[in-house]
Amino acid sequence: MDYFIQQLINGLSLGAIYGLIAIGYTMVYGIIGMINFAHGEIYMIGSFVALITFLAIGALGITWVPLALLIMLLASMLFTSVYGWTVERIAYRPLRSSPRLAPLISAIGMSIFLQNYIQILQGARSKPLQPILPGNLTLMDGAVSVSYVRLATIIITLVLMIGFTTLINRTSLGRAQRACEQDKKMAGLLGVNVDRVISLTFVMGAALAAVAGMMVLLIYGVIDFYIGFLAGVKSFTAAVLGGVGSLPGAMLGGVVIGLIEAFWSGYVGSEWKDVATFSILVLVLIFRPTGLLGRPEIEKV
Repeated sequence: MDYFIQQLINGLSLGAIYGLIAIGYTMVYGIIGMINFAHGEIYMIGSFVALITFLAIGALGITWVPLALLIMLLASMLFTSVYGWTVERIAYRPLRSSPRLAPLISAIGMSIFLQNYIQILQGARSKPLQPILPGNLTLMDGAVSVSYVRLATIIITLVLMIGFTTLINRTSLGRAQRACEQDKKMAGLLGVNVDRVISLTFVMGAALAAVAGMMVLLIYGVIDFYIGFLAGVKSFTAAVLGGVGSLPGAMLGGVVIGLIEAFWSGYVGSEWKDVATFSILVLVLIFRPTGLLGRPEIEKV
């Protein structure tokens, strides 16, 4: 039971990271009906920005950990938001009226470009980071240990999930996003600035990816230019598993995939965890094609 709870906590923290990235996928798809395959690289850039910011503030003599973490988070979210906005302007907006294959190819090209761009700027070697938040919270008489970073990841994810759900359901921006999701042309005729709403959606998704990137840096202490590819694929899988277009579904899909990986690695072996993840995805989609929380699209004729 102790080992089970330990793997449960590990799976929840990993699933929270996948869920944060998956929200960016599902928000973009919900509005413009396209998958932003460069989103994983935005997450990777967030990790690198957080690392560079930490080194910079260390050189400036800022040693108070809460302030350092806050500066890292804000800098990472700011830079990735700019990258997200740029990706939308370059890779999506000019092709919005084109056949869906065109922006798909453009997004894949942008993903490859960002990978090589970071590789050239930062090098191909892995970048390590010393532990910033050492220490663990022990449970069950010391049998279960939860690092403060993993605990913070779960709490921050819950807060962001509640915040974004409230934003989508209660604010004017959320109403504009839901209007663009239903009918962009009609929303524009009713006074909604469609281009602005789509750009803000990319920016918000990129900011969430930055939070996930910083958490991965703090938990594992090592990053490289290629971490965005596999994390992006798994987060897209989480969005599909939960139901593309559903924010709670994206988070649920991320948690499910994180738990599958943690328990499979702990009880079977880490070599086959990806096979197990995608096999379960196939089984879910066979019996529920819209995902766990997705709803079938009804087209009026």
